[in-house]
Amino acid sequence: MTAELHFASARDLVRRIRARELSAREVTEAHLAQIERTNPQVNAIVTLLAEQALEQARAADEALMSASYAGRLHGLPVAHKDTHETAGIRTTWGSPLLAENVPVRDELVIERMRAAGVITLGKTNVPEFAAGSHTFNPIFGATLNPYDPGRSAGGSSGGAAAALACGMHAVADGSDLGGSLRNPASFCNVVGLRPSPGRVPSWPALASWATMGVQGPMARSVGDVALLLSVLAGPDPRSPIALETPGEVFTRPLERDMTGLRVAWSPDLGGLAPADREVVETLGAAVKVFADLGCVVEEDCPDLAGADEVFRTLRAWQFELALGTLPQAGLKRSLVDNIEVGRALTGPDIGRAEVLHTRLFHRVREFFERYDALLLPVSQVVPFDTGLEYPAEVAGHQMRDYLEWMASSYLISATGCPALAVPGGFTPGGLPVGLQIVGPHRADFAVLQIGHAFEEATHHAARHPALSEQHT
Repeated sequence: MTAELHFASARDLVRRIRARELSAREVTEAHLAQIERTNPQVNAIVTLLAEQALEQARAADEALMSASYAGRLHGLPVAHKDTHETAGIRTTWGSPLLAENVPVRDELVIERMRAAGVITLGKTNVPEFAAGSHTFNPIFGATLNPYDPGRSAGGSSGGAAAALACGMHAVADGSDLGGSLRNPASFCNVVGLRPSPGRVPSWPALASWATMGVQGPMARSVGDVALLLSVLAGPDPRSPIALETPGEVFTRPLERDMTGLRVAWSPDLGGLAPADREVVETLGAAVKVFADLGCVVEEDCPDLAGADEVFRTLRAWQFELALGTLPQAGLKRSLVDNIEVGRALTGPDIGRAEVLHTRLFHRVREFFERYDALLLPVSQVVPFDTGLEYPAEVAGHQMRDYLEWMASSYLISATGCPALAVPGGFTPGGLPVGLQIVGPHRADFAVLQIGHAFEEATHHAARHPALSEQHT
């Protein structure tokens, strides 16, 4: 029963809890048992609230007995990303400067999950201040890849992704500036959606009009990602860019006829994001699935000229804004470098980035007049050695810094398009490789439908890491 529960879908668990076929306590106990078994091997959950979770589960069961139903996630145990404020629960951002930080409020995504009935298990590991797609920090150390514990789980939502892969929880909240929902999903063989800006409102926020960073859902299936998105999405008066579409639209069936869908495939974004051979070869087989589904597949990509400058400029500005007042002696060197770049920006620098951003928007908009979706690698590399800060070389190209190896994700961030990471297959050595599905602006539901069709045709996500099955 325990193994059945900790790898059951979120949709199945909440349905069975609501029907009283299962209790929230049973489900919570099963996930706590899986955390006890597997977390020491991967270091995904860094703050565990077992007794509090069991008490919340008891209350959830009592509420159901009195016909009081919280919402779509009633009784579902979840651990939250350690960059998301949780009232009364330590939130460190992976930094010694905030090692004892206990917020007095929930931020918006946590508000919505709690209102929908989740049971809070604790917090998941992140890189220091969520910088970089490799999860390690001076407080908790590194999160390890469930498929090969000698390798990275990705980041910055690396703890969330590793916990999903191991069956510690069924859905997870994450965030994405340059790939933080997508890269760990790729490395850990789970699903992560970078929604359209404003789809999931952010509050509190220093720069509420900014669109580069977003928050969104992760899970082991596209259907469960859609379930969590239905809770996270929807308007909120505290966010000036919040989209008006209610979250309920993401509860609709994901099935669609793929016949005639126009799909572009780009292994390297026209040379801007060269990928290692084993990534391209693994995804080459995945792309053939779309032709088998009836899609018209062509090798093509949008003109992303200026996207690198847009992302790097606006990211540096954002880092200086958020972290510029902190003592530099307490920050890792790469963070200090980012802050200094942001501090050196001029008004014309920001203005140029905004002009380039606008031009990029229109070129991508026109590209999606010809295509329904763009397919490309989530990451240009397979999970790398956990002792590295980042890969120094990709496909024979030297990386200039810790960002460049993530270009296949961060260039897409600059477009503002919704982007879904789905399990795309495995290398001969058994390492996961994620496929990125990008859609037109605000076409989040269509991207989920396409990802669901691919998932149903391949079932890559059904391959769990061996360590998660031990002693069950």
